[in-house]
Amino acid sequence: MKYKIFISSVQKEFKDDRRALRDYIHGDPLLKKFFEVFIFEDLPASDRRADEVYLEEVKSSDLYLGLFGNEYGIEDNEGKSPTHKEFLLSTQLGKLRLIYVKGDSDSGRHPKMLALVRLAGEQLIRRRFNMQPDLNSAVYASLVQHLLGSGRILTGPFDATVCRNAEISDISEDKIRWFLVQARNSRDYALSEKTPVEDVLTHLDLIDKGKPNHAAILLFGVKPQRFLITSEVKCMHFHGTQKLKPIPSYQIYKGTVFDMVDQAADFVMSKLNRFVGTRKHGPQAPVEYDIPKEVVTEGIVNAVAHRDYTSNASVEIMLFADRLEIWNPGTLPPSLTIESLSKIHSSQPGNPLIAEPLFLTKYIEKAGTGTVDIFDNCRKAGLRLPVFRLENGFFVLTVWRKEAIGKPESQPEFSTSSVLVQYQSLEERILALLKEDSLPVSILSKRLGQKRVSGQLKIVLTKLLSDSLVEFTIPDKPNSRLQKYRLTKKGMEYLKKQGKK
Repeated sequence: MKYKIFISSVQKEFKDDRRALRDYIHGDPLLKKFFEVFIFEDLPASDRRADEVYLEEVKSSDLYLGLFGNEYGIEDNEGKSPTHKEFLLSTQLGKLRLIYVKGDSDSGRHPKMLALVRLAGEQLIRRRFNMQPDLNSAVYASLVQHLLGSGRILTGPFDATVCRNAEISDISEDKIRWFLVQARNSRDYALSEKTPVEDVLTHLDLIDKGKPNHAAILLFGVKPQRFLITSEVKCMHFHGTQKLKPIPSYQIYKGTVFDMVDQAADFVMSKLNRFVGTRKHGPQAPVEYDIPKEVVTEGIVNAVAHRDYTSNASVEIMLFADRLEIWNPGTLPPSLTIESLSKIHSSQPGNPLIAEPLFLTKYIEKAGTGTVDIFDNCRKAGLRLPVFRLENGFFVLTVWRKEAIGKPESQPEFSTSSVLVQYQSLEERILALLKEDSLPVSILSKRLGQKRVSGQLKIVLTKLLSDSLVEFTIPDKPNSRLQKYRLTKKGMEYLKKQGKK
């Protein structure tokens, strides 16, 4: 048997919120098994008074979900709005009441709505929200808690389940403070930077009876992989178009979901070709990568946020000569199809309690638009359209790299003839270019006349590094996207000898 949820009410203020919340509950793999939703918009035309209908629906429902905003609503002869009467009736009948108040400030509320908000606050715990993802996450946590409390499920969804053996001391206060600063700057988040750690976790539904849940550990844990070994992200770079060993560059990134997204995105961007244009339109030369950074970041965020964390597999990111592939353990929600990903669709995060903090810090920009943004940004960059597919328990995204460089903006401003004319070997030509300036590998490749960074170039650079003829400009971060090569004193002497020959 399913629980029936009555979502209030006929206020125009919440027309879109009611529909989005209904679609979210009906689309979530867990919630749809236990809940059905009534909203006023779903009623067919009927020869009955509206107030009679919705009060009858309250009586027949198991849960009353109240959305309280600024408007009070149309008043009856007693001076009460539909929302007010629904709340009073659900209280009288002993219904489970879940109240969500929109906005952090009460300054703009109708006086009677403010009184109703205060009345509800005297009787139960209310939750405040600002945007749809906040509401979805809060409702998700409350409904899961109801299922656990009623015994309908014995263990909750992964993100809402208490992390075994984890304590509050396993949460990093520094990471909580960083999150609060980012969330306030990005989304005007309600909590201040000085809010105690337990209060922050409580506000985000990341704590249960004093114990952090899995989402809390993944978002703010000191060492998340101590509890969740396979939550790491594996990044690989291949010079060809096939997955062959030995892997030229292989990194495993650990840490919080924020750490893993940042590190994985930096890895990919550091391996992509970078094209520097002319300064004809301003003092700053434009920089273009063969896959836009927005596409890389969005693909990685989606994989980390929505993956199946109960799987023994990890997220795998593979960069090939012609494409980027992001493999995410899991599948699509039943209500979504591969075809629907290129269009605006309802947001159905696999881990809502993880998705909300990512949204609050703008790692996720809009609910339901992530895959659409990937398509749009690939079109703008002139790339082939990305491909989504399901394969062997993974959800896979393929993004194609740019094959050609346009003119004139992306042509580097240099002439190599005078610099390289006297040098024959690739080693000597590299050293000659680095004599002029410190350069990243992408610019070195272009000045050597290559269309893209070749495997041979990487091999030669590795040898020059080992021979101490060149060195990194950022030696402690060899994979930094800002990394450049420069000539050493030993390299300068070597180049002089070769020039004299």
